[in-house]
Amino acid sequence: MQEMANVYFDGKHYQVPADLTIMTAMEYCGYQLKRGCGCRHGFCGACATVYRIVGENRPHFSLSCQTKVEDGMYIATLPFFPLNNKVYNIDEIKPTDNVMMEFFPEIYACVGCGACTKSCSRALNVMQYIAYAKRGDYEKCAHESFDCVACGICSARCPANISHNLVGLLARRLTGKYITPEANHNTERANAIAKGEFDKEMDEFIAKPKEELKELYDSREIEK
Repeated sequence: MQEMANVYFDGKHYQVPADLTIMTAMEYCGYQLKRGCGCRHGFCGACATVYRIVGENRPHFSLSCQTKVEDGMYIATLPFFPLNNKVYNIDEIKPTDNVMMEFFPEIYACVGCGACTKSCSRALNVMQYIAYAKRGDYEKCAHESFDCVACGICSARCPANISHNLVGLLARRLTGKYITPEANHNTERANAIAKGEFDKEMDEFIAKPKEELKELYDSREIEK
């Protein structure tokens, strides 16, 4: 017989196959997910979830599309979390020491509690990249926050009301525009494409059957 797990969605008890993710378990129970489901592959951050296991005191935070159910799991999905977003034109600002103070002054009220890091669904060192932002080290902040999917769990847990993912996003934009050396080979390739130098190859590629395209994708060389 298939192993089953006892789970609770918003306090209501269900038995579901133990090999399901939280998201697929909700659908197994009849929930129609019209929001908070996004890409379903852990990239969009839309399915932020809080759960607690019977017998444990602390809550856990995760993406429901990436987390398998456990027996005795009490689950609550998070609604959209409003962040303190700021409007700026990246062409009109520079990576100066005071740019974060201008747009996200709340980062300087960080008390170092670590709640953001402990709750991160991607296991990022969130408190560290906020520290880099405070010091004006935007390149390190960009690197440390690169895998952020903007689920908002860190901000929901922050006593200083910091919009962590937006701080990281600004650092990555500043780094990409002003700090990282320009990749000239990308410009050269874009110009070649615009001139039509790859039109023949693209036409041949598009004409390939679906199965051959899938095989090419699966066997592609992935740069480490």
